[in-house]
Amino acid sequence: MTTFAEFAGDSLPALIRYAYALTGNVHASEDLVQDTLVKLAGAWRRVRRDGNPLGYARTVMFRTYVSRWRSARRRPVLEEYRDAPAAADPFGHVDVRDALRRALATVSRLQRAVLVLSYLDDMTDEEIAALLDRRPATIRSLRHRGLRALRERLVSYEHAEVTRGAS
Repeated sequence: MTTFAEFAGDSLPALIRYAYALTGNVHASEDLVQDTLVKLAGAWRRVRRDGNPLGYARTVMFRTYVSRWRSARRRPVLEEYRDAPAAADPFGHVDVRDALRRALATVSRLQRAVLVLSYLDDMTDEEIAALLDRRPATIRSLRHRGLRALRERLVSYEHAEVTRGAS
């Protein structure tokens, strides 16, 4: 039988990865994991009986992330910094990852949660709907709008890079 401390120690890296994928910020992800573990500790007897503590922890994490209490907090605004990469820059992929992170920071919390669950966890619409307490049609709409916003943001980033390179 696993104790809460053993579970927390074993699953901490996975929980931190999920939290970072949701928040895009190291400090916010640490806060989210801490809040998740506090809630999980209070329900540990019930969770242990059900037999899937990591699944329960992820459910708690995603629901905490999209809750109104968290959305009331102000997220820090990332300052735009763009520097055109040199020709044949071996680290150009870092700029692409940075652009994607910045674009993800512009979508709503719920859209980001749906995108993470869809593409990081490869969950179905029905599974996401059950986890986030929404209808599958709402999940499809959130994914569509989130992807459209990402596409627009990345296209504008690419356009700015081309314009800057032509100068």
